[in-house]
Amino acid sequence: MNARDRTVLINICDEAKIIAELTAGYNLASFLRDERTKRAVAMSLINIGELIKLLSFELRSEHNHIPWKDIAGLRDVTAHGYKTLRMDDIWATANDEIPHLKKEIEKML
Repeated sequence: MNARDRTVLINICDEAKIIAELTAGYNLASFLRDERTKRAVAMSLINIGELIKLLSFELRSEHNHIPWKDIAGLRDVTAHGYKTLRMDDIWATANDEIPHLKKEIEKML
């Protein structure tokens, strides 16, 4: 793993930690009522998608069990379709997928 990929992966883990902190103590209903938290989580998901686009092809190929393209694609949907986003999908991604991604990246590091 090159130094740039390492830095990017650390930054992705940092964003995942932020998401966990933002959503701590929330359930879906309370999340859906909190506009500030919804927007903050969406921004962190955008950041993760941007960071993934910076990873080398080699790293993504070596760890192709991680759906890099899908995660980066969520960034595009989140960034360009905020008013049409399904916030329950954002919640599910933040609580189900991001912790798993963080664990996978921590294994890589």
